Amino acid sequence: MFTIYVYVLDTLADWELGHVTSELNSGRFFKKDAPPVSLKTVGLSKEPIRTMGGLTVVPDCLIEEIAVETTSVLLLPGANTWNDPKHSAIISKANELLLTGGTVCAICGATTALANVGLLDSRPHTSNGPGFLEGFAPGYKGTSFYADEPSVSDGNLITAGSTGGLAWAKQIIEHLDVFQADTLESWYKYFSTGKAEDFYALMQTLPSSNSAPQ
Repeated sequence: MFTIYVYVLDTLADWELGHVTSELNSGRFFKKDAPPVSLKTVGLSKEPIRTMGGLTVVPDCLIEEIAVETTSVLLLPGANTWNDPKHSAIISKANELLLTGGTVCAICGATTALANVGLLDSRPHTSNGPGFLEGFAPGYKGTSFYADEPSVSDGNLITAGSTGGLAWAKQIIEHLDVFQADTLESWYKYFSTGKAEDFYALMQTLPSSNSAPQ
């Protein structure tokens, strides 16, 4: 079983998580032998946070409750509040997970928090464009490993820029191996184009028991 921990913090960028959390939580396109997935929101406390879109989220668990295991996946969304020192606790946990073989997935502003403590200094990664990390993460020394792509996967570390949420979701799903390969490609194409023929191609890859996309 995979446990997906979604770190929630004030000003969380709602749109960046939409594709990956909906697919991992619903399992609507999972292949027949996919491992079960449990999704939990995690916070500094059990106090509710307010997203950038105005939604209120109450964390399911605390940072210290994250299981540091190979089957743990930590999603770090973008937010305008990553420069607050209080978030160092979740970055320390991210480092533990990376060292243990768990998976860490950071997008947009969350990449600055990883970069500032050296976690992107020697691994392929991306963010919000060339020069972004240099400008917002004083401790960053990983310029030579930066790739100007929507999302970059390097083993158990997956990073993306603010507009790369769909590509990020694709790489996370691929890493977890919960979709058939043809389903994943069709899913990505459909949500990239919105074309009817891509929708029907996606449906053709699914077991008959799976529901149509909503």
